[in-house]
Amino acid sequence: MAVFTEVSEDEAGALLRALKLGELASLRGIQSGIENTNYFVTARDVLGEREFVLTLFERLTFEQLPFYLHLMKHLAQHGIPVPDPAADASGDILHTVAGKPAALVNKLEGRHELAPSADHCAQVGTMLARMHLAGRDYNRHQPNLRGLPWWNETVPVVLPFVTEPQAALLRSELAFQNHVASSSAYRALPRGPVHADLFRDNTMFEDGQLTGFFDFYFAGVDAWLFDLAVCLNDWAIDLPTGTHDPERASAFVRAYAAVRPLAAAERQLLPAMLRAGALRFWISRLWDFHLPREASMLKAHDPTHFERVLRQRVAHPVAASTL
Repeated sequence: MAVFTEVSEDEAGALLRALKLGELASLRGIQSGIENTNYFVTARDVLGEREFVLTLFERLTFEQLPFYLHLMKHLAQHGIPVPDPAADASGDILHTVAGKPAALVNKLEGRHELAPSADHCAQVGTMLARMHLAGRDYNRHQPNLRGLPWWNETVPVVLPFVTEPQAALLRSELAFQNHVASSSAYRALPRGPVHADLFRDNTMFEDGQLTGFFDFYFAGVDAWLFDLAVCLNDWAIDLPTGTHDPERASAFVRAYAAVRPLAAAERQLLPAMLRAGALRFWISRLWDFHLPREASMLKAHDPTHFERVLRQRVAHPVAASTL
């Protein structure tokens, strides 16, 4: 993520020693992303060097963070390959660095697969379904903080920065999503903890095999179908145009449904949730682009990408029966 808060080597080294992970060998800021401050941390002890990711949370509070960190630990304990937060001698996994809430997690092996095949999509679909099922007995609750209430609050804030055709689409789609959310079919959707941001750059592969999911700091309790839709809007589209890729989408959904079959209400509402996923990220990218915070390594994402995706989802609905 972008570096909003500078961390000194002394501060990073002190954290490693408190967690009994050895001495600091290197510390370097991570450029990608726009929400939190992240660093790669290399620790050295008698067994050699190990790599970790240090995250300082710029928006999430000490009160909100236990939901995310304990969800990651819960999933890791249930066999889902996610970063596992390191605990201190008291068992605490939420720390303080440079005056900010912070966590240190193991770095996953591999690299991003930015040009995924149908096989990559199937692997992610399988693991997403496993993750949803593993989260069913997670005992903490927090809503998706970037869900519908946030959309309703944020659209009026970004409207002054867009053209009239864009404003018309934002208003009409927001009205549509409020209508969907009030329906009995929507209320029937199966729910639980969701990642809510599982794009290509939040997964890792090595030698063609999925090694894990990371960056759970948009997670919350929401409809599992919304999580699936967010994935399809990244993994199964043509990035330059936002158009639907039926082969990759089918591989993703079939692999997911082989682990957790979709309910009738989910199949009915898939087109609406694909639109919801596109709207959510268009709004947040407009917000980040036009109302940015200062950071030493900040690069905001292009908002028009998800405008294109939303227009495609409105003009060309994707029925679950075709996947």
